[in-house]
Amino acid sequence: MRKKYILWIGFVLLLLALVIAATMWSLLAGEMKIQLSQLPSILKNKTGMEYAILSNIRIPRLLLAFSIGGALSITGAILQGIYRNPLVEPYTLGISGGAALGVALVIVLGLNLKLGEFMLPVAGFVGAFVTIFLVYFLGMKRGEININRMLLIGVMISFVASSGMMFLMSITSADNLHSIIFWTMGSLEEPNSSLIKTMLIASVAGLFIAFLFAQPLNALRLGEAKATHLGINAAATIRVLFVVASLLAGLCVAVGGIIGFVGLIIPHLMRSIIGSDYRILLVSSFLGGSLFLIVSDVLARTIIAPNELPIGVITGIVGGLVFILVLSRSKLKTI
Repeated sequence: MRKKYILWIGFVLLLLALVIAATMWSLLAGEMKIQLSQLPSILKNKTGMEYAILSNIRIPRLLLAFSIGGALSITGAILQGIYRNPLVEPYTLGISGGAALGVALVIVLGLNLKLGEFMLPVAGFVGAFVTIFLVYFLGMKRGEININRMLLIGVMISFVASSGMMFLMSITSADNLHSIIFWTMGSLEEPNSSLIKTMLIASVAGLFIAFLFAQPLNALRLGEAKATHLGINAAATIRVLFVVASLLAGLCVAVGGIIGFVGLIIPHLMRSIIGSDYRILLVSSFLGGSLFLIVSDVLARTIIAPNELPIGVITGIVGGLVFILVLSRSKLKTI
């Protein structure tokens, strides 16, 4: 038992070291390269161009990558635990589709131009929240939650939302079409500091709340009936964790757009490396997701510099290739 805890601590420290290394790379890399030795003097001189680049572009993107990557990963780990399926991710329940439909509707109606760009994340969160509401209540049968029913309803709502968005895209102008497509590909360019702080606080709070339910999640791996026999209130646990995971995913989509594969590949990868115990899986998934999105953001900014790739392109390509590689080398582990 003691050896297991030592292994866990060592693995978390390794992930922390990698996150710190990725953080430094994110701050130094870009069209204007900065040397590590110059960093202290740049941070002291608040009137220089390098300081403006760090404070207005790289640090906000870094904070968003850290918080959104971590939040999407723990959301995927939670949902995979609830559904006992390693292929479930935050967007499986139609959350991304609902958010995208909300944003597309605002862009087509021109509300973002009339009421400000803040309307886009608000519309994304409202669309995600409506989807959560529909999946939750339509998934209930005779007053009880049916997780398989919820999953099917989520998939169907995702199809309906995608069809609705394609309809809006087919009747709108070319400028609006460009805005919708750019948003759906994901981006960490968020100038609003309040949204960045909200995302950071929400991701850390989500990790803390999820960790409080680590033991119930471990029990749910055996099934709802056996978890109940072990003294776990399975229904209440599923309700709380579903709401927490869905709100986190909705906030991620609202702030950063649709950034795929993070919530699918990272929990599965951590489970393959360190095991399925949620006491370590949640923490490692959070750090692993943050690391993955920070590195993906740097690649998106530098591969075709001075131009920039949408971060969803990087996460999709890298995440898909890594997932295929992992599956080819090992069997899909049970939750």
